[in-house]
Amino acid sequence: MNISCGTDIIEIERIKKSIIDLEDKFLNKIFTEKEITYCMSKKNQRYQHFAARFAAKEAVFKSISKKVNNKLEWKNIEITNDINGKPYVNLKYDIKEIENIDISISHCKEYAVATAIVIFS
Repeated sequence: MNISCGTDIIEIERIKKSIIDLEDKFLNKIFTEKEITYCMSKKNQRYQHFAARFAAKEAVFKSISKKVNNKLEWKNIEITNDINGKPYVNLKYDIKEIENIDISISHCKEYAVATAIVIFS
């Protein structure tokens, strides 16, 4: 068993600016339809949720990067929530050695942060 960790923090304003300036081009490059629908449903807090998912994708990439050789695309990592609201990773890229990915995300007025822990067999 091998454990890997990745962490990322992002300024929410940076994500907001990218969404406003690049609109659908940015959203459709980074986020899946499911992620976009979820974040847009958060109305006044949508930028915090987009930033949190961006940070989560970065954290996951950092934790699995040795196994993918930079072949992973943004949409290959999807961050959704279970029935209780806990975020989880839907990895749309086959890495057979991965046993589990646990993710924690948080955001406040200015920043979003995420940590991913991956267990490899």
